[in-house]
Amino acid sequence: MPLKKSNKKQVKKIVKKKIIRKKPAKKAIKKLSRKPVKKPANKKVIKKKVFKKKSVPGLEKGKILGEITHYFPKVRAGVIKLKAPLKSGEKVRIKGHTTDFKQVIVSMQIDRVTIQEAKKGDEIGILVNSRVRKKDTVYKV
Repeated sequence: MPLKKSNKKQVKKIVKKKIIRKKPAKKAIKKLSRKPVKKPANKKVIKKKVFKKKSVPGLEKGKILGEITHYFPKVRAGVIKLKAPLKSGEKVRIKGHTTDFKQVIVSMQIDRVTIQEAKKGDEIGILVNSRVRKKDTVYKV
């Protein structure tokens, strides 16, 4: 049964109202809320200057003697794995992440026996003036 012209208009109005009342999709909301970003036309490229580190006099590392492998805090002794020979009475520098000091070797031992000189490859114990840590490097001054 066909609808009258007036009824057709009413149906179209109802359909239009339903379409209008529908919520817009999330994508459409995001697109509407975004503001266009303006990019500058001429962008200058700034080059950073690279500065070379200047060496401070008196802080030259010198010859590497070895590496600290252990520290005994009660007796303030450190164990060094030697990569070069060392004699008692020589001045050394112990440098690490938090450690940096110089001292003269006063006492040096291997297996609790006092010695005057040690050769490459020995693990020796020395008395230290300050705390040392594993992986600290020992240099000859």
